[in-house]
Amino acid sequence: MRWWKMLGLAGIMGVAATGVVIARAERRRRAYTPEEIKTRLRERVEGASS
Repeated sequence: MRWWKMLGLAGIMGVAATGVVIARAERRRRAYTPEEIKTRLRERVEGASS
């Protein structure tokens, strides 16, 4: 029965860690201004066509 508890705790910790990663990425994404987004997209297009 004890290994079920460990498995459950590992699952909960995995879900929490995934949430932290997603929240961090979302904050980083929202920190860009519209001008920065346009500049980065243009750089990607130029890089892809090269």
